[in-house]
Amino acid sequence: MREIVMDTETTGLDPFTGDRIVEIGCVELFNHMPTGRTYHQYINPERSMPIEAFQVHGIGPDLLEPPQEPAAGAVSLRDKPVFKEIGQSFLDFAGDAKLVIHNASFDIKFLNAELKWMGLPQIPWEQAIDTLAIARKKFPGSPASLDALCRRFSIDNANRTLHGALLDSEILADVYLELIGGRQPDFALSAVDKGGKGSVAEDSWRPQPRPSPLPSRLTSEEKQAHSAFVDDMGEDALWKKLG
Repeated sequence: MREIVMDTETTGLDPFTGDRIVEIGCVELFNHMPTGRTYHQYINPERSMPIEAFQVHGIGPDLLEPPQEPAAGAVSLRDKPVFKEIGQSFLDFAGDAKLVIHNASFDIKFLNAELKWMGLPQIPWEQAIDTLAIARKKFPGSPASLDALCRRFSIDNANRTLHGALLDSEILADVYLELIGGRQPDFALSAVDKGGKGSVAEDSWRPQPRPSPLPSRLTSEEKQAHSAFVDDMGEDALWKKLG
């Protein structure tokens, strides 16, 4: 089972009032385990950068009005590709995998707007898995932001001083695995690898009886104490009938 944990950064809150995507970050999971494959792209939004958005993600100081010189580590967007140059490569990476997103309605709204303007296929809403909805259902009434979930699950997000799509995707991957029961919730027994050495096929493994029973770990004192306890229960004690 292939899943893509992803995040976007934007110039604002609504693509239909002129806001655009400025960063996409994706992390690939297979059978709930990271594969090491990622997709990351900064995007020139072809517009100015609102100061409110810049204060969230720190991207595009050269697009502020008036422009600022990018500080060390800051990301300039003027030389980055526009969305129509990278839209197909994003779709190729995502494929038909489930998209794991925190507050999926926000990211899917932006992605579908950008894809529609390009004439590319839209992402079906049912393709998304919303970790925000999962967290709110699992922990009703508790804070469900990514930072709050990191604190709940003791996930290190010390490097997250600003939002960043790829870093947030990597953190969200850890959060998502905790939300669904921890890493390898199915112990990887669902993975079928017919060619790998030492692989376990889904239908090939069955529990087998031990060649010899495990020795008892009860001490003689524990056995005597148990016998005395059963005797105190009288002749109708269930232990005596089963014994």
